[in-house]
Amino acid sequence: MTASAFPTARVATTFKTCTNCKEQWRSLEAFIQDPMIELVGYMPTFDDLQNGLILFNHGCGTTLACQVALFEHLYDGPVYQIKKTGEAECPGYCLNKTELSPCPTTCSCAYVRETLQIIKQWPKSQPPDHLAAQ
Repeated sequence: MTASAFPTARVATTFKTCTNCKEQWRSLEAFIQDPMIELVGYMPTFDDLQNGLILFNHGCGTTLACQVALFEHLYDGPVYQIKKTGEAECPGYCLNKTELSPCPTTCSCAYVRETLQIIKQWPKSQPPDHLAAQ
């Protein structure tokens, strides 16, 4: 086989690209510290929490979704094994996509809610001078 028979490998240099304005962020950290990015929601996938979606609004007016798995490394606390969604002790936060509060229940979903807190509290960078005046 000749070298040209193999597809060219691409190394991803972008964490996320805005589907509307095409702005790109090189890393997760650059994305969550961007002052034009706002955490607005969470849509769980109860069968596989890593595939749930964390929702962000971008300053251009679009909403961007990122899989929970991309943010798991930010949280280093306990991860519970039992899902308690729908049980008496469950406050139902995961059933409301705009509810971003931490969960007081020892539920398998709680680590995602703690990850949301980390993202919410992540320091934002200063906007460029040309945007700060607007």
